Amino acid sequence: MKSRTLGNSGRKIGEIGLGTWQIGADWGEVSDATARETLRAAHEAGVTFFDTADVYGDGRSESLIGEFLREVPAAGDEVFVATKLGRREWPEGFSRGHVRRFTEDSLRRLGVEVLDLTQLHCVPAEVLRRGEMLDALAELKDEGKIRAYGASVESMDEAKICLDHGGVSSLQIIFNIFRQKPAAELFDAAQAARVGLVVRLPLASGLLAGKYTRESRFGPDDHRNYNRDGAAFNVGETFAGLPFGKGVELVDELKPLVPEGVSMAAWAIRWCLDFEAVTTVIPGARNPAQVRSNVAAADLPGLGDEVHRRLAEFYRSAVRSHIRGPY
Repeated sequence: MKSRTLGNSGRKIGEIGLGTWQIGADWGEVSDATARETLRAAHEAGVTFFDTADVYGDGRSESLIGEFLREVPAAGDEVFVATKLGRREWPEGFSRGHVRRFTEDSLRRLGVEVLDLTQLHCVPAEVLRRGEMLDALAELKDEGKIRAYGASVESMDEAKICLDHGGVSSLQIIFNIFRQKPAAELFDAAQAARVGLVVRLPLASGLLAGKYTRESRFGPDDHRNYNRDGAAFNVGETFAGLPFGKGVELVDELKPLVPEGVSMAAWAIRWCLDFEAVTTVIPGARNPAQVRSNVAAADLPGLGDEVHRRLAEFYRSAVRSHIRGPY
């Protein structure tokens, strides 16, 4: 696994990480045993960056990672855990006191004395503009409770608010073949500010793995069922904001571009990694097989200028107008 430096934190992390929303909740049932196997498989495959949040399964994801950390103490500083806060007790939980309490809760569930990275979890733009939560994270960093802080954002406007405020080491963004806006509006500014970029949803909630059809169905506890139109949270977090049927149609148009012998999922992740501004890509996984498929992208060569040109044009002409939600 190749490494890249996370912004101004100075820490090197694997360029493919693991998003752990799937083992917390909202993606269908994942047993504790399978979740533990998934975490171990990621570590064995060379993953060093694990992303979680305090609301993933109401703390379940953090607790499972805490167990995993106790299993691999020899890994030491090799394993980097990023968590998030800001969506508990919504919308009251945006004060300094809440930030401190949520941080203490995450420290306890993860079983660590200091958090590697804490990120604000898609809080409203007006909250970001006030700056109180970012200032609270800076205070916790000065106290030694967190090593670095950043924000997970929904839109480029929110990303720019964080850059203007200063102090952040990273921004977590939605970026994939269907959602290319950050490359034009954020990447240069982030690099100039030495802010790392953590890419979530590189497979657009699984669409870009190329296995779904219009007839595909998802369980009642899977956000790909109940949040297709943004009924529960920002629609951009589900299928990157595309209507499901349209997403399947667009994936079918892309399949001829995927080289023989390469999975579409690995190809789509490799596309993200081709951008120098990207620090790490965090595809989620519900089982060890998905982890190994995703990590295979690290061994692929870059896609090349012509493929990138064609995919940029595909986004402009066929995709962009169908994206919903803050962007």
